[in-house]
Amino acid sequence: MSTRIRLAQQPEADELLGRSPLAALTGMLLDQQVPMEWAFTGPYTIAVRMGRDDLDAGEIASYDPEAFVALLSEKPAVHRYPGSMARRVQQLCQYLVEHYDSDAEAIWRDVATGREVLARLNALPGYGAQKAQIFLALLGKRFGVRPEGWREAAGAYGDEGSYRSVADITGPESLAKVRAFKQEAKRAAKAAKSARPPGKR
Repeated sequence: MSTRIRLAQQPEADELLGRSPLAALTGMLLDQQVPMEWAFTGPYTIAVRMGRDDLDAGEIASYDPEAFVALLSEKPAVHRYPGSMARRVQQLCQYLVEHYDSDAEAIWRDVATGREVLARLNALPGYGAQKAQIFLALLGKRFGVRPEGWREAAGAYGDEGSYRSVADITGPESLAKVRAFKQEAKRAAKAAKSARPPGKR
């Protein structure tokens, strides 16, 4: 797995995302309540602070929890909520150790259907239904991981030519389109909520 990724908008961080399945999974995990670039730079920052050129699920899983929180909390912090995210990253790595022998790519390697990959992603700590669909779309669109029915399993995030999520970002222009889509979706949701009769909100 090695491809050109433009999510961190930082060459070294994007290079790691493109060659490391665990880094990509971790970036997706961190992608909430912070700007996308901040989230997807996180795996590179963690690797550098651990003195590594990649993330190792076994090493992170067995890392002293307090020390790992401190590592993510160093300035600049890896996330707005470094404590809770440090726990989530460790839980993800512990799950990979237990279920996939520390091999993140085994989640989707040689899996026949998109539905099965989605189910495996959905079972990961810190991954809900939406995050799992977005990551499945990212695998298909950017990494060429395309088991049968992957677009359907990814839902609207799998649509060709869409600009809905990180799966559709290939550079600054597509990033702007995705941000515009999300802003419009938020506006529409807010308008729909304010249009509901009192007592039904």
